[in-house]
Amino acid sequence: MTTKTLEHAQTKAGRRPSVVGYAIYCEVMKLLRIPAFAIPTLLFPIMFFSFFGLPNVGREMSGIEAGSYMMASYGAYAVMSVALFSFGVSVSAERGLGWNKLLRTTPMNPLAYFSAKIVMAIIIGAMTVGLLFGFGAIVGIRIPMLMWVKLLGLLMIGMIPFVALGLWIGYVAGPNSAAAIANVIFLPLSFASGLFMPLEFLPDVVQKVAPYLPAYHVGQLGWTALGAENEHSLGYHLLWLAGYTVVFLVMAVIAYRRDEGKNYG
Repeated sequence: MTTKTLEHAQTKAGRRPSVVGYAIYCEVMKLLRIPAFAIPTLLFPIMFFSFFGLPNVGREMSGIEAGSYMMASYGAYAVMSVALFSFGVSVSAERGLGWNKLLRTTPMNPLAYFSAKIVMAIIIGAMTVGLLFGFGAIVGIRIPMLMWVKLLGLLMIGMIPFVALGLWIGYVAGPNSAAAIANVIFLPLSFASGLFMPLEFLPDVVQKVAPYLPAYHVGQLGWTALGAENEHSLGYHLLWLAGYTVVFLVMAVIAYRRDEGKNYG
């Protein structure tokens, strides 16, 4: 975050940017300069849908067309992946590089830093899901436009608790272990919640545990929006996710304060 970079941002905007605006600008520039960081996140959901979703197009799952069902599943997978990896792991990596200490010497406060991170996570999440939906439309997934928009909005809401969980990972894990910890949490959650394979094909014990997992409720937002069979309403799943958001935020704040206390007393 050099003076030259700030002057460039000011020239682009035509006026002095706010601290939050400048932080967002820096996050965008980092993404553009290191595309390898974002490209796998953008393309993996499409790849998985190609492998596991396309062969099921034309069949039926939970009362709806299987291609649409799997599209919602991998949309949920996409937003969770962005929240945990593009957000949580990047926080841990920047802590390892000493950015958190450097930022204390600048006008950027922690709120601006985290606001920029969250905005970028939302942007990348929307891009990832948008690319997945675009691919789905190309290969023949027929969903009305308003339904696409509703599905995108609900999945972005479902991303919120995982942003908080990613922040917790960013402050409890070191730069070399954060990705591994995120995978240990993310992959079993996705599998046990029915995102890779419908729950009816999973063992009974997994089916009983799934309704208590946050990833399950993110998936249910998408499936229910498409008209899949579900004994609960959207509001029920939103309440579960709101509860998980509170829990994960408390965990993240405790981890942040512990890290601050360790570094600065």
